Amino acid sequence: MKRLLLPFIIAFGLAGCSSRPPWSEGRMIQERRPQLPTAQDLSRFEERVLAMHDRERATTGAAPLSWDAGLAAAAAAYGPVLAAKPKLAHSEPGSRPGQGENLWMGTKGAFSLEEMVGSWIEEKRLFAPGRFPEEVSTSGHWSDVAHYTQMIWRGTNRVGCSLYSSRQWDYLVCRYAPPGNVVGASVP
Repeated sequence: MKRLLLPFIIAFGLAGCSSRPPWSEGRMIQERRPQLPTAQDLSRFEERVLAMHDRERATTGAAPLSWDAGLAAAAAAYGPVLAAKPKLAHSEPGSRPGQGENLWMGTKGAFSLEEMVGSWIEEKRLFAPGRFPEEVSTSGHWSDVAHYTQMIWRGTNRVGCSLYSSRQWDYLVCRYAPPGNVVGASVP
């Protein structure tokens, strides 16, 4: 009985695998990509970034931020420098005195601004109020929440951001002043 069953299973299994891939029929499956931003979207960049930050800050009782053109220019200047690096890396602290920094990188044209900033907001799920850096993360790793804590840092009152695109990647660089994530300070 076992000898007869094995060829049946093999034949049945092979018959089940006979479907052709979609591209053999002239169809192509493509990754869903959001529409490229319109000029109106780009002109609302500041408004959108501030709204996302302020909405999250409001949940913690932190005051709204104001847009700082100088911080935005500093962020814009770092975009091409960042793109030339072999990996995502913060600028040297000495090159941005008095500024905190959040960075994001993803496939060019595949993510909306809301998804970019939203990835920092998602760190909230691991956030625990406490002294920075040793008490702020339920995972035990402060770096798991550092973008989020910079966004909600009560002493920060200004932000400026820039979006830079290379051939393959989009980079979002945000600069904050006064900087957050101060060692030994409490994050509510």
